[in-house]
Amino acid sequence: MLIIPIKEGENIDRALKRFKRKFDRTGTMRQLRSRQQFNKPSVVKRAQLQKAAYIQNLRDQEEL
Repeated sequence: MLIIPIKEGENIDRALKRFKRKFDRTGTMRQLRSRQQFNKPSVVKRAQLQKAAYIQNLRDQEEL
């Protein structure tokens, strides 16, 4: 459970923004979405390798 202490006189929008940021960092929604269907470990590993290759390619292009 997330607890966001609200300081006296703090705007509710700012507190809501802090809550959303903290909620995103916990990874709850990502975990829920990934558990909706089963992915074989080989498929997960292949996706990770493709993502790593894509990021490496972006970094290589950035250096040029």
